[in-house]
Amino acid sequence: MRISAWQRRSRLGVQHRLAAKAANVEEAAESMVALHATDPATVFLSAGARLEAPGPEPVERALYDDRTLVRMTGMRRTVFVVPAALVPVVHHSSTFAIAVKERRSLLKLLGEGGWGDPWLKDVEASVLRLLAEAGEATAAELGALEPRLREQVRVAVGKPYEAVHGVGTRLLPVMAMEGLVVRRGRPAGSWISGQHRWGVAPAMAELTAHEAQAELVRRWLAAFGPGTEADLKWWTGWTLGDVRRALAAVGAVAVSLDEGTGYVLPGDLDEPPPPEPWAALLPALDPTPMGWQARDWYLPQAHRAELFDRSGNVGPTVWWNGEVVGGWAQRRDGEIAWRLLADVGSDAKAAIEAQVAGLASWLDGVTVTPRFRTPLERELSA
Repeated sequence: MRISAWQRRSRLGVQHRLAAKAANVEEAAESMVALHATDPATVFLSAGARLEAPGPEPVERALYDDRTLVRMTGMRRTVFVVPAALVPVVHHSSTFAIAVKERRSLLKLLGEGGWGDPWLKDVEASVLRLLAEAGEATAAELGALEPRLREQVRVAVGKPYEAVHGVGTRLLPVMAMEGLVVRRGRPAGSWISGQHRWGVAPAMAELTAHEAQAELVRRWLAAFGPGTEADLKWWTGWTLGDVRRALAAVGAVAVSLDEGTGYVLPGDLDEPPPPEPWAALLPALDPTPMGWQARDWYLPQAHRAELFDRSGNVGPTVWWNGEVVGGWAQRRDGEIAWRLLADVGSDAKAAIEAQVAGLASWLDGVTVTPRFRTPLERELSA
């Protein structure tokens, strides 16, 4: 079976419509598998683009009060926000293997400073004890209670990005990757702040790596399929063998795409009905444009240089009927500026203008500057 670029954009439109009808932020996050959280603002803006609920409060409630969403390191060593039920899947499929490498790297680094594994384990035990007593604490608060976290190590010696890090800066993320601690509690500052609090992680379900990888691929295909092995390998950060094993485990069905062989879930071969015309303003690092490695079917090559930074991070994008047609940014006074990179017609412009007005209302005076800035975003925000 062949699935054309137009059919894939139609599927994307159905995906967007289903996400937009999500009853709550947890369902919206689940429809995307996970929300990128390297930039804290992305979580709120991605959810806001898919919910009718105004403002950031529903996301704050899910993250900090109900704790139905969890911030964690996952695929490709990237920080995501995932539904709580998905934490064991992400951990056992991706995070634990990353943690093994990160601990090995940390021990090597500490060894150069004269600290070994027994010293590190003692510091970890102290951190867990302090968090059990305090409930939650920032890294700075933990450093005041456990001074060894403030010991400094030099990283990337001799390289242009050589720096000095505190032990806590390296240790706490590793402990989180291992499922010992978790980022939780309201940050110091507003919802765009990245100064999160730490707590002892709750127990999680046990899964084998193969079970977890199969479940993650099933969810990815449900949200982003059809996609290729290369898409999945890039998105997960796994080996090609892991990807192929997981595709076989879920019984993925091969289809023909413009870029080669793709895969869908069994029962997902029917062509969806054409969605109603739709426009969207998606934030930097939104899970939709970051869902595939091969992007020609929804993002023309001519737009890449303006919409991506040098590391491959996508900036804020304007969408019309399943294609990226422009970009947007906020100026210092909060005004949303946007630019089309394609001729889309008056109906599309009117729909995009309505999205701009809706986003301005949602932000309610808050100005967001993406952590990873792209050429068009910089130009529009000036």
